[in-house]
Amino acid sequence: MKKISHCLFSLACIMLFGAANAQTADKTATIETQNLLRNLKKLLSKGIMFGHQDDLAYGVEWKYEPGRSDIKDVTGEYPAVYGWDLAGLEKGSKVNIDGVPFDKMREFIQQGYGRGGVITISWHLDHPLTGKNAWDTTHGAVTAVLPGGAANAIYTAWLDRVADFSLSLKGVKGELIPILFRPFHELSGNWFWWTKNTCSPEEFKQLWIYTFDYLRDIKKVHNFLYVYNTGGNFNSAEQFLERYPGEHYVDVISFDDYQSGDPAKDNRFVKELSFKLNILDSLATELHKIPALGETGYVAIPYPEWWTKVLWKAIADHRVSYVLLWRNHGMLDGKMHYYAPYKGQVSERDFRSFYKLEKVFFENKTRQQNLYDNP
Repeated sequence: MKKISHCLFSLACIMLFGAANAQTADKTATIETQNLLRNLKKLLSKGIMFGHQDDLAYGVEWKYEPGRSDIKDVTGEYPAVYGWDLAGLEKGSKVNIDGVPFDKMREFIQQGYGRGGVITISWHLDHPLTGKNAWDTTHGAVTAVLPGGAANAIYTAWLDRVADFSLSLKGVKGELIPILFRPFHELSGNWFWWTKNTCSPEEFKQLWIYTFDYLRDIKKVHNFLYVYNTGGNFNSAEQFLERYPGEHYVDVISFDDYQSGDPAKDNRFVKELSFKLNILDSLATELHKIPALGETGYVAIPYPEWWTKVLWKAIADHRVSYVLLWRNHGMLDGKMHYYAPYKGQVSERDFRSFYKLEKVFFENKTRQQNLYDNP
């Protein structure tokens, strides 16, 4: 019995020591940003945070109603993690790709942070050569934005706008709000100008490092934790790390994976997601990084027990910092397009069961962790 107690005590010491010594990729990160990384590492042993894209801005059949959230309508609580996107900011637009005004986004970010939540931001930035959207896979963009390239001046101007926005995100004490910045997401796919089909691994690494260095050293952005994010199209650690820029440029490792097919007929999604999370968990331990599921969901959630019988079944036995569900757009192209339940939706009851699970963290449990305080 003494030997077991000693082992448990030693394990606890190792976990606490590791969290206390977790180092941000940006060594000059703000104290709140450093504290967030350390506390996220501690939280891995306690549970998984639930997140939702654009949660405070709109939901199914509503927009910009103060204090409203589809998640809150169903559970009585806000999510723990709030996802936003900067697309459009680079060109000086007042609204992002989803129509959210950046002034409102700033307010929503401040509200979520003020309640103790975590903020993550992606960026579907336009193609720097053609001026078309992020899904334009015309080759040559990655090398063009690097120093000496034809679009380098354009890209640095875009980064200036990202920096200005991020440095405007402040809490009530004037502190910069820490952001989990997820640039070049789904980098292993073939559908964006920065993905696998448009540039070599070395070219992508140069893009990542240049972006990191410019924001940190030139623009003095020190409230970012950097999230390396692949698609779900990997079957080994080697595939996942093919475009990894190195330990000094990443804080969080993640991937996106969505339900396809009918979970009532087969459990392939559960098996495949669990398999990939095994790889992620192992790499996170080896690389000393935070593992996360950057995006997931099942459009319109037609399976009533998807939350407990599919999603939770796939993630329950894994170390995952957070799981982010995609946005509740509402009507899109004649169909309802959403990834989290709303009042009256067929999976609402099961979602409340998921919400009540001990290891699932929404706003209240997360706030109690004091993620921005010294651990």
